[in-house]
Amino acid sequence: MSPQLRAMVRGASEILAEAGVPSPEHDARELAAYALAVPQLIYAPDELPSGFSAEFAELVDRRRRREPLQHIVGYAVFRHVTLRVEPGVFVPRPETEVVAQYGIDAANVVVARGVAPVVVDLCCGAGGIAASLDVEVPTSRVVAVDASPDAVALTRHNCGAVGTSPVRVELGDVRDAGLLADLDGSVDVLVSNPPYIPPDAVPNEPEVRDHDPDLALYGGGVDGLEIPRAVVVAALRLLRSGGVFVMEHAEVQAEAVREIVSAAGFLDVTSFEDLTHRPRGVRAIAP
Repeated sequence: MSPQLRAMVRGASEILAEAGVPSPEHDARELAAYALAVPQLIYAPDELPSGFSAEFAELVDRRRRREPLQHIVGYAVFRHVTLRVEPGVFVPRPETEVVAQYGIDAANVVVARGVAPVVVDLCCGAGGIAASLDVEVPTSRVVAVDASPDAVALTRHNCGAVGTSPVRVELGDVRDAGLLADLDGSVDVLVSNPPYIPPDAVPNEPEVRDHDPDLALYGGGVDGLEIPRAVVVAALRLLRSGGVFVMEHAEVQAEAVREIVSAAGFLDVTSFEDLTHRPRGVRAIAP
């Protein structure tokens, strides 16, 4: 990296830090790489192209105003795949990679028996979980569903761009008793990162509060668990006996979610932690 570029990135990092951006140095480097059209700054040219300074300053200002980095650069890395990200669709989060891992592990157990697993991703968003399952368990038959037409379109694009086989992506509401009725009792693994924020728990982060769609954030009901409850009901109907259910939830909802899943009749209901060791998911076995 040239001294000039290093100084510009350092200055941008200071601007972002003053604005309260959580990862100012990382974001400044990502924005510089994006403006230079290189994957990382180690590939930056010694001589900066004409117009770079103005473009970089504009990008930094957008991030300073707390526009999500992923919206600015147009992509997000999720596990081993790079996903297109667009305004109006929930931005994939690193903590959900753990949820995907539990689903992948369960699918691989089915593969080890010589069977191609049927895997469903409910509330798929941009398709991070579905695409990861398709890529990391290539024999799996993946089905993804979301209530947002924008999310469905984005998942179709992302799975088509990075996947190894066709992924069935459908527009649907998890509260619909007939959702994926053709798969009743035949699904091996069902994974979900549903909306679960209560109505009075508005996120503090501007990137989430002002840019992620409400449909993907707020779970309904006074406790935010209306949609997660519907996911549990759908999972019970769709999964075969012995099938695995995995769902993300908020840290403070762990006990309530375990009770909901247990009351539905699931077995071996356990919580698991995210990358920061907070209880953020539940795993259970269908009866």
